Parts: sequence; structure tokens; C-alpha cells
Amino acid sequence: MDCCRHVNPLRACSGLRGLGYLMLAFVAAIVAVSYYAVVVYTWGPLLLGGGGAAAGAAAVLVVFHLLLAMIIWCYLMVVFTDPGAVPENWRHASEEDGIDVNSRIISDNWDATYPTSEGQRAQRYCSRCQNGKPPRCHHCSVCNRCVLKMDHHCVWVVNCVGARNYKYFLLFLVYTFVETVLDTLVLLPYFIEFFQDEGSHSSSPGDIAILFLAFVLNLAFALSLLCFIGMHASLVTRNTTSIEVHERRNLVSWKYDLGWRKNLEQVFGTKKLLWFLPLYSTEDLHNIGALHGLEFPTRSDAVV
Repeated sequence: MDCCRHVNPLRACSGLRGLGYLMLAFVAAIVAVSYYAVVVYTWGPLLLGGGGAAAGAAAVLVVFHLLLAMIIWCYLMVVFTDPGAVPENWRHASEEDGIDVNSRIISDNWDATYPTSEGQRAQRYCSRCQNGKPPRCHHCSVCNRCVLKMDHHCVWVVNCVGARNYKYFLLFLVYTFVETVLDTLVLLPYFIEFFQDEGSHSSSPGDIAILFLAFVLNLAFALSLLCFIGMHASLVTRNTTSIEVHERRNLVSWKYDLGWRKNLEQVFGTKKLLWFLPLYSTEDLHNIGALHGLEFPTRSDAVV
């Protein structure tokens, strides 16, 4: 009983951060295993044979490397992009100076000014941060700070997913799903062959083990990511977050739901050519306040 009384939640949060770094190593290991199985062991050697097999292998490897490049790009953007923090004394400054809180300039390369709704002020306060809480902002116990439009803290990226990196997170999920599906399909013939010719393997036990592990891991991740992508697709099209799903249960209508087209633009921007890249146009960063995480357009007909 005494042990239970002295449990320190801060230690648990530190443990989650440590787990995140282990997850980074796990992700790198999965990529390495998949790369060896697809490129080095199975499809890469076909390039040396020439003919149609070589052409097919070249196509597979080109797509594989393009997807891998996008995964790494998006992953690094999620990991190293600040999801959005509340400016220091955000609420106090607005109350003392009488200025619109949402017109404050933000740092970290998000310092473009953007249109705001008149008269909007902070309505909540975080006792742990000793600061105001903009709309849709939540306190993360792992990061020990308030995060703008927080969706969740992701141990896989050792970072929170919020207003400024949610698009990168979604793209990371999509490209990882496509890559795992590709890996599963191109390794499937070799996986079947493994069981059909069980007694006549010319490959080393290590290569066979890597092939088996890569196929199983990619199949498992593809199935799990399909469910995860489906969930987040529903959230994006309704302009809500994983946290807000629970908060809006008793609401008749959701005031941030602007229709699925506008909702997508609130996350991905208005430049559809950039929807599939972890980038935003300067124009979108200037005009779409939701990308900064301090103010959000709402429906005029929303009813609580």
C-alpha cells in the first residue's frame, strides 16, 4: 500500500519519453529489416539478370525508395516541428493591454501575421503552466506544457501531435501504410515459396529469418495503420481531434465543423499540389489562422 501512495506521475511521464527514444530505434530497425529484405535479398539481385524481371524489379525499387524518402521526410518533420506552444503570458498580456490575443506574433518560423476574429479572448487558464489556454489547447503531461490544438502525445515520434505538425503526422501515416502494403505484396511470393519448398532452401538461415520477420512486421503494421488512418480521416473531415471526440459528446453540433472541404484545408492548406508534401505555402501560413493554433473559424449556426 505504501508503494502505491508514493507513485510519482512525473516519473511515469519521464518513462514515456524514454520509451519514445526506444520507439525511434525500433522504427529504424524496422526500416533496416524491410530494406534488406526487399532491396538486398529479394528484388535487388533481379536487376542483374536483365530482361522483364529486371524491369519489374527496377519499378518496384524506384517506388520503394520514393516512398521511403517521403516517410523519412515526413517523420523528421513530425519529430522536429514544434506542435505549437502558447506564447508566454498570452492571456495576461491580452487582459492588461486590451489587445486581441490572437493577433500576437508567433516565433519558430511561424511569425506571419494572419486575420483574426474580432473580440476573441482567452477563456481558459492552465494552472500548471500559469498561462492562458487558447481554444482547443490542452496540457500534455509528458511534455509538461500546453500544446496548441493537441491531438495526442505520440511515443513513436517523441513529440506531441498538434496544430503545426498534424499534417506531417497524417502524411507519415499514409506513406508508411502504402510502403508497408508494397513491402507485403512484393515479399508475399517469397514468403509463400518459403513454405512450399521448406526442405530446399539455398539461402542462409539469417536471410530467411529476415525475410520472414520483414513480411510479418509489414503485414501487421499495414493492418494496424489502416484502422488508424481510418480514424484520423474521420477526425480531419469533421475538424476535430482525438481529445475533442470525448469533449464534444454532449454537443448538438460542433462549432469547428465547416464542411469536409474547408476542414481539410484547415489541416492541409488550400494549395492542393502541396497536400501530399510536408510543406505549406507562404500564403496559407499567412491566411489560415488554424495552422498557427491560436484561433479557429467557427460555424455561425453551431448550437451547444
